[in-house]
Amino acid sequence: MTDFKAGIYIRLSEADEGKNYETESESIINQRNLLINYLKEKGFNFVSEYVDDGYSGTNFERPGFLKLIKDIKSKKINLVIVKDLSRLGRDHIMTGYYVENFFPENNIRFISIQENYDSFKNQASNDSSTFIFACNDYYSRQNSIKIRSVLNDKRRQGKFIGSTPSFGYQRDPSDKGHLIIDKENAMVVKKIFDMAYLGSPISEIVTYLNNNKIKTPSTIKRKNPNANNKYNPIWTISSVSKILKNQMYVGDMVQSVQTKVSYKSKKKKTLPRINWDIIPNTHEAIVDRFIFDAIQNNFKRTKVTNKTKREKRLFENLLVCQECGNSLTISCKNNYYTINCNKYTRNPKLKLCHSHFIPYEKLEVVLLKKVQETYKKYLQELNLSDIIKSVEGEKDSFKEIRNLELKEREYLNKLDLLYEDRFKEVISIDTYKRLAKETEVKLDNIRCEIKKLKEFKPKEVLDDTRIKALIDVDKPTRDLIKLIIDKIIVDKDRNIEIIYNFSILNNI
Repeated sequence: MTDFKAGIYIRLSEADEGKNYETESESIINQRNLLINYLKEKGFNFVSEYVDDGYSGTNFERPGFLKLIKDIKSKKINLVIVKDLSRLGRDHIMTGYYVENFFPENNIRFISIQENYDSFKNQASNDSSTFIFACNDYYSRQNSIKIRSVLNDKRRQGKFIGSTPSFGYQRDPSDKGHLIIDKENAMVVKKIFDMAYLGSPISEIVTYLNNNKIKTPSTIKRKNPNANNKYNPIWTISSVSKILKNQMYVGDMVQSVQTKVSYKSKKKKTLPRINWDIIPNTHEAIVDRFIFDAIQNNFKRTKVTNKTKREKRLFENLLVCQECGNSLTISCKNNYYTINCNKYTRNPKLKLCHSHFIPYEKLEVVLLKKVQETYKKYLQELNLSDIIKSVEGEKDSFKEIRNLELKEREYLNKLDLLYEDRFKEVISIDTYKRLAKETEVKLDNIRCEIKKLKEFKPKEVLDDTRIKALIDVDKPTRDLIKLIIDKIIVDKDRNIEIIYNFSILNNI
């Protein structure tokens, strides 16, 4: 008889925490008590518990779950027990993968108490698991839609629904959807706007804030000093610019600036301003609207001036700092061009990076000579038909990836429709299981093909006309340089590495 070493997995989502249940069955404590009592009743050896408190079931990057997987791989446990299948996860495909593939492949017995599911027993209750996975996934989607609808109503009413108010504001204790001024930090905001209005450049404002050791917004948000979340203890041009452009400071509620790409993903995308929810005069202003508008108009004038100031140099926007990864900026004074690290020049006193000061014209001569030598050597070794043939192969690979990605989306849509058809009882469980399995097999195959092809995917695809232009590298244009070069890495000691868009050139 197998000696089972049990691990119990407990999960409580943020949505669960806010609900008022008739019982406390969804709480961490009650899940733990239920699972421990089950272990005692069955006589399993308890080894460890894995808890994720406040994590969504649609995302499997949870610390407790990842520790569970690690212990499975190290053979520390061979039995996993959960209260119900939704505690393991609510994403149909990933939950199905762990229950139907990962656990069996690692000889793990999996038990879900509520559904009477036991992977080591051949019983009828196991057959409904695939349908339950789909229902849990469908529930997450519908729940996401309902929550989004409620939040949209609050936005339209001018209620604040974000996680943290803008620097200088705090939630009203008597109405959490209303913002009130945080006097201490509001003084910092006023100082920033006053300096900008009186003509101080942003770099000077940044220096003032850092010299006076004023805490940054991200430092104030970081309540737990041991937390792993990123924060910046130093004021930067970016953080000051963000404050100066924030319309919240004139008393307007600005929301829906970003949205999640999917209810299953944490990734967000920025929306066009036309899609923002802006409700005027919802809270007390920190900054006078006249001052705010004057600063915004100055931003616009500066942007237009910078755009029309000069032509871009041949290698501009391709130069990258080896030490910090930031762009190397090209500056011009009295018709004399120089380059330096963007991060370093923001505030040299803070030593955020190293100086990369180089006269641009001298650098361009060196780079151009190297590019010409590389291409001439390449063209001597291979004739034009070889080049075209090589690039055409890359072009075909690119097209194939695009076609496969379209098919991938089709199969994902098909799975979504199958979930809904089964949930509405349009199709039977057997039909659903058969069609879903067939679709998932095809989806896995397509993803494998995409992965293989992407390993050889070129960064740029050329047509025949542009390939022929490579021959005339003695008089290159910016378009041609951008076409053949991915980036140019420069370190603090002025060592240079050119990364081309074609791997064959990087080997020369």
